[in-house]
Amino acid sequence: MVNSPPKPALEMGEVKTKAIKENILTPRFYTTDFETTAKLDLSAQETEFQTMLDEMRADYNRHHFVRDEAFEGSWDQLTGEARQAFIDYLERSCVSEFSGFLLFKELSRKLKDRSPLLAEMFSLMARDEARHAGFLNKAMSDFGCTMDLGYLTKHRVYTFFPIEWVIYTVYLSEKIGYWRYIIIYRHLEKHPENQFYPLFRYFESWCQDENRHGDVFKVLLRSQTKLWKTWQSRLWSRFFLLTVFATHTLTVHERTGFYRVLGIDPTDFDAEVIRKTNETAARAFPSVLDTEHPEFFERLHRCSELNLQMSEIDRSSQPKWVKALRKLPMQLSIVGHLLRIYLIKGIDAEALRGTVR
Repeated sequence: MVNSPPKPALEMGEVKTKAIKENILTPRFYTTDFETTAKLDLSAQETEFQTMLDEMRADYNRHHFVRDEAFEGSWDQLTGEARQAFIDYLERSCVSEFSGFLLFKELSRKLKDRSPLLAEMFSLMARDEARHAGFLNKAMSDFGCTMDLGYLTKHRVYTFFPIEWVIYTVYLSEKIGYWRYIIIYRHLEKHPENQFYPLFRYFESWCQDENRHGDVFKVLLRSQTKLWKTWQSRLWSRFFLLTVFATHTLTVHERTGFYRVLGIDPTDFDAEVIRKTNETAARAFPSVLDTEHPEFFERLHRCSELNLQMSEIDRSSQPKWVKALRKLPMQLSIVGHLLRIYLIKGIDAEALRGTVR
């Protein structure tokens, strides 16, 4: 992506194209095994899949993502670290939504003649993700920058994930997205004085798209017994939960300025999102993490502290090899903390659902 030539400051109404700052927390673009996906047998969840397909066809939010006069205001009151943190939040969210759009669109195209109903479902989800990405990109332009989504389409590096991994990760991505959006929305309902930008008013309906997408992937997951009825599936479930939660903790604590402007304590927000997502995942996954274990958040927070220290090193003027050497023990320490969390005995979600019933 090409940046605009450097200038002392952006003039009124001027927008620059924003390059992605690549790091381990940057949202990835994925591709998968389309042949295997086309052969997925959905018969075990056929009724549930058809129900979700009907709901997606209804397109309840087709008139929702329309900017009104509230976006015509000025946002100069948001400055400094908080402004940059919000722009970074918009950027990451936009890239994440656009990544989902590209994956779903390609799945729809590849499955069109092999699995028509599944192809239609992915097409409908791509529709939603495109709306989200476009809406977020327009919001970025209000703050003087925008993402070149066409450039991203052509030049991003794609990571291959087996369809089984895609099902696990997208389910979690959509469900954790739901909880992020709805918790922020409910907080600002109680504290409207902290709602500095009209985007947040859209979060209630927006998060319902995330919830529906998650439910679609829950149906896909439960239709494949190997994804929830084997000992391997228990290990994978906890692994993907941990990677998603660790990423969330690190990114939230990188943007504390943004959350504090909203009147939200970042650490409390992070913990609530993780707990709610873990509880939700227990309805689909065979095993989930023990978020109440005394070491769980303690170790996640230590990972966050180490990540912030590495960010300080990255901002220094030292040679790259010196930075790499300084960061290596911190990276190994993060891996160690995550491994210790993973080894905490998980919660048997299948047994838990049986108890609830």
